Amino acid sequence: MSGTPMHGRDSNGVSRRGFIVGTGSILSGLALAGQGLPAHAAAAPSTAPVVDGASVPALVIGTGYGGAVTALRLAQAGVDVQMIEMGMAWDTPGTDGKIFANTTKPDYRSFWLRTRTKQPLSNFLGFPLDKDIPRYTGILDAEEFAGITVYQGRGVGGGSLVNGGMAVTPRRDRFGAVLPTVDVNEMYDVYYPRANAGLGVTNVDPAWWESAACYQYARVGRKHAQRSGFPFVFVPNVYDWEYMKQEAAGNAPKSALEGEVLYGNNHGKKSLQKTYLAQARATGRVTISPLHRVTSVAPAAGGGYTVTVDALNTNGDTVAVKTVTAAKVFFAAGSVGTSKLLVRLKATGVLPDLNDQIGKGWGDNGNVMCGRANHMWDATGKLQASMPTAGIDNWDAGGAFAEVAPLPTGIETYASFYLSITKNPNRAEFSWNPATGKVDLSWQTAMKQPSIDMAKTIFDKINSKEGTIYRTDLFGLNKIWGDHLTYHPLGGAILGRATDNHGRLHGYSGLYVMDGALIPGNTSVNPFVTITALAERNIEHIIATDF
Repeated sequence: MSGTPMHGRDSNGVSRRGFIVGTGSILSGLALAGQGLPAHAAAAPSTAPVVDGASVPALVIGTGYGGAVTALRLAQAGVDVQMIEMGMAWDTPGTDGKIFANTTKPDYRSFWLRTRTKQPLSNFLGFPLDKDIPRYTGILDAEEFAGITVYQGRGVGGGSLVNGGMAVTPRRDRFGAVLPTVDVNEMYDVYYPRANAGLGVTNVDPAWWESAACYQYARVGRKHAQRSGFPFVFVPNVYDWEYMKQEAAGNAPKSALEGEVLYGNNHGKKSLQKTYLAQARATGRVTISPLHRVTSVAPAAGGGYTVTVDALNTNGDTVAVKTVTAAKVFFAAGSVGTSKLLVRLKATGVLPDLNDQIGKGWGDNGNVMCGRANHMWDATGKLQASMPTAGIDNWDAGGAFAEVAPLPTGIETYASFYLSITKNPNRAEFSWNPATGKVDLSWQTAMKQPSIDMAKTIFDKINSKEGTIYRTDLFGLNKIWGDHLTYHPLGGAILGRATDNHGRLHGYSGLYVMDGALIPGNTSVNPFVTITALAERNIEHIIATDF
C-alpha cells in the first residue's frame, strides 16, 4: 500500500481538508536545509539608519554569511564598518509575541513584498497551498526569473534566517571542482575550521538521534538508502542540540519541533545574529542600517566611492534617498543581489571598467526536490524536527547528494522527502535588459534535466528495491520533480574571473565581492559553510594587504 492515510481523518480527528488549510505552508519550507536560520535577534549589532552625507572607511552591502564575516574581521582590525541591509532587523516580536511566523501559518512576516505566498511545495493531496497575505518586507524572498524562482533570506542575517542550518563541509577530494583556484590545504587546515567554529557548527548526539521520535523520518531514510547500497552520512548543523532535547522533553518552547524553518526560527537555531553579527556588535565598530537598499556605487571625485542608498518602509516604498562616501565597498548581497547590482552598474556606465565576466557562471547548486510514497510499515512520523541531520551520498557514482529532509505536517504522511544537490553542469548568465530596466537571468527550466537524471540514480533504485513510487502531488498536479527553484544560488562574479583570487573586482581599486557570487555554481553540498570559509580566507588577505 502506498504512502498517504487511507481515510479523510487522522487519529487526532483532523480532517484532510482542515490539515491542508491549516498546515499548508509547512510543506513548503522543509527543503531549505543548509543555509542558516534566526532565533532571537536581540544579539545583533546596533542598528541605525545611515546618515545622509556620511563618510565611512568600509561599507558592506548585505548582512549574510560573506558580509557578516567581512564586517567582523574588519572591525577586529580596527576598521569602522557600515552595513547596509535591504531587509528588516527582525528584533521585534509581532502581535503573537514572536519575532518569526510559524511555517504552518504564513502571515505578513513571511514573504518579501508579495500579496500571495509562493511556497516551494505548492500542492498537497491535490489541493493548492498558497494564500493571500498583506504586502510587507517579510523574511523570505521568492524572486522570480523567467526559468527559475530563487529563494533568499531578507533581513539582518540574510540566508541564515531561512535555512535548515545544514552545515556541510565538502569532501576534501571534491574541493578542486568547487573552487579550482583556491589552495585546498589552506581551506581545510585553516579556513573551514575557522568558519565552522564561528558558525557554531555541531553534530547531533547519535544515541539520542537513534531513539528520538522527531527523527523517525531520517531513520526511515537511512534504512531505504542502505538497503539500496547507498552511503548514508550524518552532517552537522548550527542548531543547539541541547535545546532540541529540552524541546522534546517538554521543558522549553518548541521551535524545530514546531516545524519552524522557512520563515525564521524563534529558538535554538544559531543564525548569524547569534554568532558572527553578535561578535561584530561587541567590537563597537559595526553599525547596520536595515530597510536600506544600495542602488549605485560610483567612483567619487575625491577618491573612494559614492554609494546611493534608498531608505524603505515596510511596504517597500522608497521614503528617502541618501548618499554615503566609502573608501572601500564590499559586495555581499548574495549571489543574485551582488550579480544584479554589478551587471546593472556596468551596463549603465556607472562602473564601465568591470570586466566581461560580470554576471557569468551562475548555477543553482543542482537543486531538485522530490518525495516518495512509502508503505504503511515505513511511517515517517507525525512529529518531525525541521533541522535535517543526514544525507544520501551518491556524488561520485551518480552525481547526487540527497538531503533527507523533514516534512513536518503534524500528521502521518508516510512520505519521504528529499532535496538533492547534483553535479548539474549547466550555467546561466545575468544580463541588463534596457527595455524593462531590469536584470534578466538566462536560466531555463529545461536546464534542470541533468539534476533530475542524477537524482533518479538514487530514487529510482530505492523505489525499485522498496516497491514504492514517487509522490506526484507536491509541486503541482501529477508532477514528480520540484525543478522550478533553487535555495542555493551561486556565481555571477566568479573568483579568478570577475575578480582576482581574493575577491577584488577587476577594473577598480577598493571594490570587493565577498559572497556566494564568487563560487562557480556548485559546492557539491549545502553551500553556506563554504561561503563563510571563503570569506574568512579572502578578508584575511585583504586586511593584510589593502589596509
